[in-house]
Amino acid sequence: MGFDPFVQFVRGIQGKLHSNMFGGLNGQNAQHMAFIRQMQRELENANSMDIPIKKLSVAVFDIETTGFYPDKGDKIISIGAVKIIDGTICHNDCFYSLVHYDQPLPEEIKELTGISEDQLCKAPALADVLIKFFEYVKEMPLVAHHANHEKSFMRHSCWKLFRTPFKHKVLDTSFLYRVADPDRALFTLEELCKYNGIPVKGRHHALGDAKLTAQLWCILSEKADVLGCTNLKDVYERLAKLE
Repeated sequence: MGFDPFVQFVRGIQGKLHSNMFGGLNGQNAQHMAFIRQMQRELENANSMDIPIKKLSVAVFDIETTGFYPDKGDKIISIGAVKIIDGTICHNDCFYSLVHYDQPLPEEIKELTGISEDQLCKAPALADVLIKFFEYVKEMPLVAHHANHEKSFMRHSCWKLFRTPFKHKVLDTSFLYRVADPDRALFTLEELCKYNGIPVKGRHHALGDAKLTAQLWCILSEKADVLGCTNLKDVYERLAKLE
């Protein structure tokens, strides 16, 4: 699994850093250009397929949104992430940001997330948050729980804001638990955490869910390794046999 698509993504936003679409970031173009050039060099040499999965360094992320359909106007209202380096969760190296939103929030979203409209009115714009998020994750693969939600919003946002496809490879916890626990009908983050002995704390908070997902990823990686799936290549081969 190479990272050439993400290199293309980074190169795409590189050319757009000179435009006005980043608002307050224009004065920092030189800094961002230096960062992107360095990230390109690292990404071009990145390959995660043969790295032992227990030692794979990833950035686990989660988003909270106003709904499920970005193409129908639903928006990202927060992003949270935590890194796993060589199989160890870096609890002190996290990313979290609310995202500016100036419309009334659905009541169910306010109740679910605890986020208020006043907080979002004061938050930075999504373009600024995404740039900082990519600075945080750099060349690392991304991990999310049932990642289609995250991927759909990231793709939509990157295209709308930057006119650049989001092609970063996102690893989904679902393929790991299908290998680690193929006979268990467990799907939600709560179910999987409880089954694996992970206390469910900070649910429906982007950083809280990212931390829960990171703990789940580490446990499932251990289980997969015990079953003989030592790297991502082994995992994908095992999945193909389960289909």
